[in-house]
Amino acid sequence: MLQLSKVGPRSYSGDLLVYLARQPGKGSPRCGAGPVDEAVRRVHALGDFSGKEGEHLLLYPEKGKQGAPSAKRILVVGLGKDELNRDLFRKAGGTIASLAMKSKARELLLVVPDLDSDMLEMVEGLSEGIVLGAYRFKKYKTKKDPEASGEMLQQAALYAADSKGVAKALKLGEIAAQAACKARDMANEPGNYWGPGNFSEYGRQLAVAHGMTCTVLDQARMKKLGMGGILGVNQGSARPPEMVILEYAVKPNAPTLLLVGKGLTFDSGGISLKPGAGMEEMKYDMCGGAAVLCAMQAVAQARLKGVNLVAIVPATENLPGPAAMKPGDVITQYGGKTVEVVNTDAEGRLILADALAYGIKKYKPDMVIDVATLTGAVIVGLGHHRTGLLSNDDNLCDRLLASGMRSGEPLWRLPLDPEYTKQLKSEIADLKNVGKRDGGTITAAAFLKEFVGETPWAHLDIAGTAWDFTEKSYIPKGPSGIAVRTLFDLVRNWRG
Repeated sequence: MLQLSKVGPRSYSGDLLVYLARQPGKGSPRCGAGPVDEAVRRVHALGDFSGKEGEHLLLYPEKGKQGAPSAKRILVVGLGKDELNRDLFRKAGGTIASLAMKSKARELLLVVPDLDSDMLEMVEGLSEGIVLGAYRFKKYKTKKDPEASGEMLQQAALYAADSKGVAKALKLGEIAAQAACKARDMANEPGNYWGPGNFSEYGRQLAVAHGMTCTVLDQARMKKLGMGGILGVNQGSARPPEMVILEYAVKPNAPTLLLVGKGLTFDSGGISLKPGAGMEEMKYDMCGGAAVLCAMQAVAQARLKGVNLVAIVPATENLPGPAAMKPGDVITQYGGKTVEVVNTDAEGRLILADALAYGIKKYKPDMVIDVATLTGAVIVGLGHHRTGLLSNDDNLCDRLLASGMRSGEPLWRLPLDPEYTKQLKSEIADLKNVGKRDGGTITAAAFLKEFVGETPWAHLDIAGTAWDFTEKSYIPKGPSGIAVRTLFDLVRNWRG
């Protein structure tokens, strides 16, 4: 979809020619193109365009007029006057994609401005924003919506006067964004079309396409291994559980990072049934699993070499069938710990515990990150603007916080003191799966902490950001594809 163009703006005769303009302290915004700047000056004098962030101006050049651009339409998008950063360019890219589709443009040329900013950071941000902003999920639409925007944007090209390194930056931005869009696709699939087997199928496809290794543990294998968490959660479902394991190896002496993603393809709450209102959104309970698989996709496509990766997705449904696990039942997790299941709607931690304990024992990773739509409590605490981060390792936390900020997916670290674990003490088993309602996000992480030992570990609770994330031009309604780009950035920038 994205490419670097050798055709400059003067020769471009396609659907949409795009310029970016800063908001100046005095005078009118400038794009660096004479005829366009002249039109901008006229509009600015009327008070209709000042170059504020997200502000835009759409022009229709007069054909045949001497000096006029050959493009069918010209779009000028404001960058504002605040500090230039990657997310600003990402949002500009999202605005461009949205306006291109509204104007029914199927292809565009964006002129990369000469600004006092890192050129490659700017290009990456723009490319991410364009791909993410052009995302639409229309798979199950049988009729065209007359009120919807125009056709999907087919192609976007960037033109830069100084193109050194730009093609690589463009590609990296596109890889990260396309992976996030694939995670959105997975989440948008209804529960009857996306089940545990679909995770396995996609894992195998990635392995074939990118030279990775994919292993799938079926129900029989899980029983032999004693994975009572995922087996217990699955008891009410007619679909068997599957555990997808994807391995990306670069070199033996590189550190190994284990990624674990919650793959609840539909969560009714089980016997502890959720309220009916909004339950349709529980098809999104697999966004953590989608994030780790799609992060693997991006890393493999970019051929990153700094870290060996293993991704594990424990996948199942949580339904109130006749054999479903009941409140008060006791299960035995992988490794032997027993758990009193006080609430069957606190199921994500049960399947993650099996995956974490198994992955750490088998692959002996240097660090572990799990990603899960785990608790409603994180929404109470952080809203839909930051992902909850809990960890036993400061260094890993610092890396994740930096990657989240660079990716426009900010995190917030919460405490994980021993007092929270005490709330999980059971009278009849080693642990309860829930404690008091207070500090629910923290006690959920405290439960997981019991299964990672001394391995450096971080937990990302994305329940508030996996959908209904902060409104931005490149974030659609519904699933956001959260954490894919953060994990990709983490691996890209891994040093030491």
